[in-house]
Amino acid sequence: MPPASHALSPSQARAIWLRAQRLDAAAPFGAGPDAVRRAVEHLGYVQIDTIHVIERCHHHILYTRIPAYRRTDLEQAQSGDKTVFEYWTHALAYVPTADYRQFVAAMDRRRAQPGPWISGVPEQDYAALLRRIRNEGPLSIRDIDDDVLVEKTHPWASRKPSKRALRLGFFVGDLAVSKRTGMLKTYDLARRHFGWQRRPRPVGEEQSARYLLQRALRSQGMVSLESACYGDAAAKPGVRAVIDAMVKKKQLVPVHIDGLAKAQHWIAPADLEASGQPAAPAPVHILSPFDPLIIQRKRLQAFFGYEHRFEAYVPADKRVLGYFALPVLVGDVIVAALDLKMDRKAGRLLVQKWTWVAKARPAWKAAIEEALDRFEQFQRS
Repeated sequence: MPPASHALSPSQARAIWLRAQRLDAAAPFGAGPDAVRRAVEHLGYVQIDTIHVIERCHHHILYTRIPAYRRTDLEQAQSGDKTVFEYWTHALAYVPTADYRQFVAAMDRRRAQPGPWISGVPEQDYAALLRRIRNEGPLSIRDIDDDVLVEKTHPWASRKPSKRALRLGFFVGDLAVSKRTGMLKTYDLARRHFGWQRRPRPVGEEQSARYLLQRALRSQGMVSLESACYGDAAAKPGVRAVIDAMVKKKQLVPVHIDGLAKAQHWIAPADLEASGQPAAPAPVHILSPFDPLIIQRKRLQAFFGYEHRFEAYVPADKRVLGYFALPVLVGDVIVAALDLKMDRKAGRLLVQKWTWVAKARPAWKAAIEEALDRFEQFQRS
């Protein structure tokens, strides 16, 4: 007989997830470049995005967990210490260099079967690009001024053919982003950037499944098959096999949120035992819509009863929360969504729309305004 699933109250489930996300403590990772490494290793990835009405999301996500965070901390971690690198998870993200082997199989698959965004690069052109980087050192697309320009095939595409060749090198692992200035990427040979004689070997399928599950358990506390395999549906059979084996060994316990028994989750026994302890008072957090707590929308709805709307690409007259609304977490409740924009010339953070999604309390408003002051200072720093 399979073990019975333990019912957890929504507040217990939220406390487990917030603790795993390290959103229940003021400065859980310390400060400086090593705090960036620790944060990325714990979370598993930190998403990168281009939207810049406020500070870009990778800096925002790190600031949320590292109050003393500076952009130069991430630069040092990526370009100096080389403890994090850029690659694709469910989206472009910073991931721990310690986990590089987990991504090599995906690099090899993309080399064998390049998708439409990286296919069609002539072999001689790609070889010439790699040779140029080997001889001249790291370069960005701006350093390439001898391309014969072509027509764009997509609004986000480039007229420079070298852009596609650089993207190909990145996705197959020949190149690494050695430095990022805003959204401008500088590429170097991966082996030279990391100081490797040869690229690490890929892990096997079972190791990869264990990695996905352990990453999710660490950063989510209690996991479902969907949350562990977010953005990687093909991994579900392998991850489910690992879950079943761990349940059989009593290394995982089935749980569900009270009232949502069909949404099966699993948790480590020690974390289940700790779930009965009182939750620590959590700080106020103004969260990026790309934060790991927010990005999995169905999970967010199940745990917090909040449905976030990302409306940057929605026509203005159809928006409900605003162009770039940020959920506001007070304790274990998402109480508001703020559409913010930074006036960089004036050095002021503008609240374009404030939407309460829970019944407003005066104490909440005062606490959020204090958090907004700190957030504005971060934008200016």
